[in-house]
Amino acid sequence: MTDLTQREVGDVIAEQRLHFTRDSLVRYAGASGDFNPIHYRDDIAAEVGLPGVLAHGMLTMGAAIQPVVEALGDPGRVVEYQVKFTKPVVVDAAEGADVDVTAKIAEAAGEDGVGRIDLEVVYEGRAVLGKAQVRARFAV
Repeated sequence: MTDLTQREVGDVIAEQRLHFTRDSLVRYAGASGDFNPIHYRDDIAAEVGLPGVLAHGMLTMGAAIQPVVEALGDPGRVVEYQVKFTKPVVVDAAEGADVDVTAKIAEAAGEDGVGRIDLEVVYEGRAVLGKAQVRARFAV
């Protein structure tokens, strides 16, 4: 497990590129029970005015915190996680979609040992999750 109490505001603690495929969407749909056809049918996505099949927002949110969990070494150290969905992730049938996650210390741990980590979650040069913030126990 990593002790983040010695890290400074602005320090990057994790970076990862996530790759979503249509298979990823199907597996997530089965696990979550969210079978909305905008997540697997191009014709339906187009019919409702979307630019293509979209990754589930909760899939993006859940995958984006994984690098932080790995950096912390224990998911039980996450106290709170919140995001604002700002842009959809369009998952191409052939190429999939790449989402880049960078996690930085945003607030040092307080007396309770809890600090804040901010996530930058980017697809095609634009943030797909805004105000993505993780409050976590920094000490082991």
